[in-house]
Amino acid sequence: MYLFLAFLLVPIIEIALFIQVGGLIGLWPTLAIVVLTAVLGTVLVRTQGRMALGNLQSSFAELDDPTEPLAHGAMILLSGALLLTPGFFTDAVGFALLVPGVRVAVFRYLRSKVTVAHFQMGPGAGFQSRENPFGQGDIIDGEFSEVRPKKEPSKPSKWVEGPHQH
Repeated sequence: MYLFLAFLLVPIIEIALFIQVGGLIGLWPTLAIVVLTAVLGTVLVRTQGRMALGNLQSSFAELDDPTEPLAHGAMILLSGALLLTPGFFTDAVGFALLVPGVRVAVFRYLRSKVTVAHFQMGPGAGFQSRENPFGQGDIIDGEFSEVRPKKEPSKPSKWVEGPHQH
């Protein structure tokens, strides 16, 4: 039901805003604002997305709960889609989602509405490490020697030799 209302109301709001803003400042400045917000939004989404990806990678590296960095990344992705969609209302929501404080507030609200039954990360998280039957853990001891193929000196092809003088 909420999705239906969003698909119904958002275009109506956008059309009304285009009519109002276009009536105030004219057609070309209105179109210039739409294009400018798309370009500016793309630059901001790219930089914020890189930071969010770095936060996600560090949470994985430290075996922390990745829920918040994933949520921030999803909200940045959504803001990019909203900023590329022509319109003033979608641009306002898209720019708002690029503000870290707004994303934190949205995350806290969504987290209060969702109940997580179980979350586990790390060595006991659904996979088990098998011990080596010889009692050496996961270490495999071995030796190697590098084998290089023997190269024969290359002979020039008869096809590329120059003309012969007799």
